[in-house]
Amino acid sequence: MTSILKKSNKALSDLENILVQLPLPGSYTEPCRELSNATIGEHTRHIIELFQCLLSGYASGSVNYDDRKRNKLYENSIDEAVAVIKEIQNKLDQPDKQLNIVCGTGEQSISIGSNYYREVLYNLEHCIHHQALIKVALISMNVNLISEEFGVAPSTLQYRRQCAQ
Repeated sequence: MTSILKKSNKALSDLENILVQLPLPGSYTEPCRELSNATIGEHTRHIIELFQCLLSGYASGSVNYDDRKRNKLYENSIDEAVAVIKEIQNKLDQPDKQLNIVCGTGEQSISIGSNYYREVLYNLEHCIHHQALIKVALISMNVNLISEEFGVAPSTLQYRRQCAQ
C-alpha cells in the first residue's frame, strides 16, 4: 500500500475515532454557529461522499465529484457514517490508473485527466480540510476529544516538528 493510501486510511480512522467519542447524542447533528450553522454530520457526509465518488468511478475510469448522492443518513447517524467509512477504507487500496474527472453535470460539464493516486491525495487533503472545520465545531462545543494533529496537513505537522528542534 502506498504512503498516500496509508495516510488516507489514517485520516479516515482519526475521523471515525472522533465520531464514536462524541459526548452528546445531538452533538453530531447540532448546528454550529461558527460554521454557518453546518453540522459535524454534514461535514462528515461530505468527506464520505467524495471518497464514494472516487471509488464508484474507479471501474469505469470516470469520476464526477459533483454527482454526489447527498445521503442524509450519513449526516444524521454516526453509526451509518462509521460503517461507510470502514467500507471506504476496505476499498481504498486499488492500483493506480488513469481517470477522467468530470466537473459539473449535464451539457455544461468538462473533463480533465488525472489518476487514482492523485485523486486519493485530493480526497485526503479535502478530508483534512473538513476535519479542521469539525475541530472548530468541537472547540465551540467545549468538547476536548481532538489531538493537536486532527485537521492539520501532514506537511504542516512536519514543519512544526522541524521548528521545535
